Amino acid sequence: MAEENNEKHVRRPHYSGRYPKRYEEKYKELNPEKYDGIEEHIIEKGSTPAGTHIPIMVDEVLEHLDIHPGDCGCDCTLGYGGHSRKILEALGDSGHLVSLDVDPEESAKTEKRLREAGFDEALFSVMHINFANVREAAEKYGKFDFLMADLGVSSMQIDNPARGFSYKLDGPLDLRMDQSRGKTAAERLLELDADEIEGMLVENADEPYSAEIAAKMMEYRRKRKSVETTADLRNLIEEALPKRLVEKRAGEGSISDSAYKEAVKKSCARVFQALRIDVNGEYEALESLLLALPDVMKSGSRVVFLTFHSGEDRLVKRAFKVGKKEGYYSEISEDVIRPSEEECYRNPRARSTKLRWAIAT
Repeated sequence: MAEENNEKHVRRPHYSGRYPKRYEEKYKELNPEKYDGIEEHIIEKGSTPAGTHIPIMVDEVLEHLDIHPGDCGCDCTLGYGGHSRKILEALGDSGHLVSLDVDPEESAKTEKRLREAGFDEALFSVMHINFANVREAAEKYGKFDFLMADLGVSSMQIDNPARGFSYKLDGPLDLRMDQSRGKTAAERLLELDADEIEGMLVENADEPYSAEIAAKMMEYRRKRKSVETTADLRNLIEEALPKRLVEKRAGEGSISDSAYKEAVKKSCARVFQALRIDVNGEYEALESLLLALPDVMKSGSRVVFLTFHSGEDRLVKRAFKVGKKEGYYSEISEDVIRPSEEECYRNPRARSTKLRWAIAT
C-alpha cells in the first residue's frame, strides 16, 4: 500500500493581469528551488527576484580580502549570503567564516540555504548579533585574517511590504532590521520634536526639504492625523513639497510635472533612509565596529567596506585615515572603488556603492 501523503496542498496566490505585481503573489520568485532558471530569467531582465538579493562588487571584494585556505574571517552582514558564499568557496575545505546578522528571519533562511549547499559548522558559523558587537565574535573564534561589511539594506527587506523599508510599497511604517525588538519608525516619529526630525533628516540623508517635512509632521500631529504606514508617510512628504516650493528652490519659473514627481520621489527615498538609520542606530553601530577593528584583526589582515550613502562613507574614510595615522593600518584605499557600468546595468541597486579597504599593521 502506498504511503499516505498528509501534506496539505496550498494553492498559489491569484493575481489580476498576466504577471504578478504584489510581493506575496510572486510565488515563483519566492520559491526558486521549485522553478529552475527563474532567478536567472529575472536577473537577465535587470531586476532582483523577490525575496532574494544580488551581491554587489563580489570580484572586487574578493580581490581586496585576498583570502587563503585556512584563513579565519568575518562577514559582518550576512544578508542573503551572496558574499558569504563566495568567501566560503574561496576558503575551500579549511579555515572558518563567521557571519553576523541582526535580522533573525532572513539570517535563518540564509543559514539553511548555505548548510544545504554543503557548508557545515566546521567551516561556517552564524551569530545573531549586531556588528557593533564584533568583539564577541573575535572572542569566540579568534582574531580575523579578513573582515568585510556590506552596509546596504538587503533586497529581501526592501521588497517585502511587511518590513516597511520602501516608500514604493504600502505596508506598516516599521523599518526595523530586527522586528522583535526596538521601536518602529511610526513610534519613533511620535517621540521627536520638529528640530529633532529636521536634524535627523539632514544628518542621515542631507534632505534639502528637512524643515518643511518636519513642520508638516508637527501639523499632522496637531490634527491627530496618523503616520502609521508607508503610504501615510509618502502622502505627508508630497503635501510638504508643493510644486511651487520645488520650483522656487530650483530657482526656475516652472518645472515639468515629471521633474516635480522625480523631486518628490528623491525626498521620499531620503526620508525613508534617514528614518531607517535612526530606528536601527546604524551610525552608532558602524562607529562601534570601526573602533573595534584594531582589536579583532590580525597583523596583515584585510578589511573591506561597501557603503551606499555619503554619511556611511565619511565615517569609514575618516576611521581609516585616523587609523593609518595612529599606526593601526599600514595601507588604506586613497580613493573609493565603484562598481563597473556593466554591473550597474545588470543590477541598478549597485549604482551608489563605494568600496574602501585597509590592511592592518
